[in-house]
Amino acid sequence: MENCIFCKIINKELPSYEVYSNDYVYAFLDINPVNYGHTLVVPKKHYENLEEIDERNLKELIIAVKKIGKAIKDGLNVNGYNIGINNGSVAGQIVPHLHFHIIPRLEDDGIKLMPQRKYIEDKASKYAEKIRRALE
Repeated sequence: MENCIFCKIINKELPSYEVYSNDYVYAFLDINPVNYGHTLVVPKKHYENLEEIDERNLKELIIAVKKIGKAIKDGLNVNGYNIGINNGSVAGQIVPHLHFHIIPRLEDDGIKLMPQRKYIEDKASKYAEKIRRALE
């Protein structure tokens, strides 16, 4: 895509700190990391979100996420990492090019997980039913 910053990075029109690359995937350090080593893993072909990507490219993308996650854990000597995706602007997606975040985690690093809440009364069964219907 012409004005996509990630496409420009993939095409070497903009600099990045490359971590990994193959025929399908490009991975590079996030320039505004949550923790040092925070890596973005993107398909080389432009897809705006998770619903757009075909299964072949998605398979290659998630295989790379697993491989890079292990490398982050081993290379940075951390005990864990978060994998995240912001799918759509309302979910916090800033760059409209599908990407996974791999965020190294350290003991007492101060990062908080998403706030959680409880379902009220029979709301859980209603939400589950709506999702099941949409899957049909």
